[in-house]
Amino acid sequence: MSAAHVAVIGAGASGTIQALHLLREGVARVSLIEREREPGRGIAYGTRRPEHLLNVTAHRMSVWPDDPEHFGRWYAARGGAADDYAPRMLFGDYLTGLMKDAGDGLEIVSGDAVAVARDNAGEQVRLADGRELRADAVVLAIGNLRPATLPGVARERLGDAWVDDPWFAPLADGLGETDLVVLIGTALTAIDAALTLDALGYRGRIFALSRRGLVTRAHLPREPVADPLRAFPANAVALLRTVRRRAGEIGWREAVHELRAITQQIWSGAPLDQRRRFVRHLRPYWDVHRHRIAPAVAARIGAMQADGRLRFAAGRIVAVEPDGESARVAWRPRGADRVEQLTARRVVNCSGPELDIDRAGDPLLSSLLAAGRIRPDPFRLGIAVDGESRALDANGAPSASISAIGPMTRGAFWESIAVSDIAIQAQQVARRLVA
Repeated sequence: MSAAHVAVIGAGASGTIQALHLLREGVARVSLIEREREPGRGIAYGTRRPEHLLNVTAHRMSVWPDDPEHFGRWYAARGGAADDYAPRMLFGDYLTGLMKDAGDGLEIVSGDAVAVARDNAGEQVRLADGRELRADAVVLAIGNLRPATLPGVARERLGDAWVDDPWFAPLADGLGETDLVVLIGTALTAIDAALTLDALGYRGRIFALSRRGLVTRAHLPREPVADPLRAFPANAVALLRTVRRRAGEIGWREAVHELRAITQQIWSGAPLDQRRRFVRHLRPYWDVHRHRIAPAVAARIGAMQADGRLRFAAGRIVAVEPDGESARVAWRPRGADRVEQLTARRVVNCSGPELDIDRAGDPLLSSLLAAGRIRPDPFRLGIAVDGESRALDANGAPSASISAIGPMTRGAFWESIAVSDIAIQAQQVARRLVA
């Protein structure tokens, strides 16, 4: 199909990059729909905290695959260097600047898309306030969903002792040095929350808990130099052994880096049962080794641990109940039968987004699922798409007019979170829609 008007639902990084590529490829009109945040930023780049840094160096953050140094030059013009880990809010500035320069073909629509229906005139996007918008094609770029609901948490009765939005809530308000903050999660979101608490002057204790207690690893001051593996076994167990062997030979960062350029190829070529086993058993370990944090961030986290202010632990939440203005947290250490108790002045949900679109309760996804126009991927990581990012319907047929990009396409591509991967995906979708 050749689309003259495309509606992009979600104006975070994925949606903004998609809109820019559509306009660049010649789409006459792009409607970028955002329900709650400033367009161009989303959760990751909507932060205004300078301590929140990019997880990769500036020269890997271009929105244009054919001009990989584009953001690096933009950042250098503002005093940075291409091999710096820039503040994330500056990448948000970069995206919003590109939007402002996009011209009259870009329309920003503030509203909550709750349904998409097709008729003879094309796709009709309905917003929560009753407005309707017609387009030739729709791209779902909704990013990460809201955090998953945690069993045993009496969130409605916890008041300000419970925080469900670690990036935009007043984390440190009312806290003193004798208070305890519990972070449910130990990965990237928990790192952000710990940095923010520290930067806001909180000097009390922070206790971060997840099932395995895995903490995101750090980058070295300079990225490893390693070529992609030229030959790799098709069997997942043999590949794991290869990576472990290479880690012993050249270092684990270099061994992981060797997979960077071919991860999608490995993922798409692996049998379904092996991919399921990977998601079930190895995904948390891959995440903490692959999606690393900036050296400066790691140093700050290490200093907080050394001071005894930050502790990471492995275990399960049993219950979180109100206790006056605080919360009583019951948790079971990993491998133990005993239940331990903590009294926290604040409990912050850093558990990560809901991944199963059947359970998310998102009105738009629920509507599309009910109509049979989308379906979950086999691993319950997001929306099922084909190799061209076309949404698969309930029968597995690719849609001619609904596509999905970004984190919601993990099931098909695995690596669909980094800006460099999203930019390539957005470029491919845009070229297909104007073909």
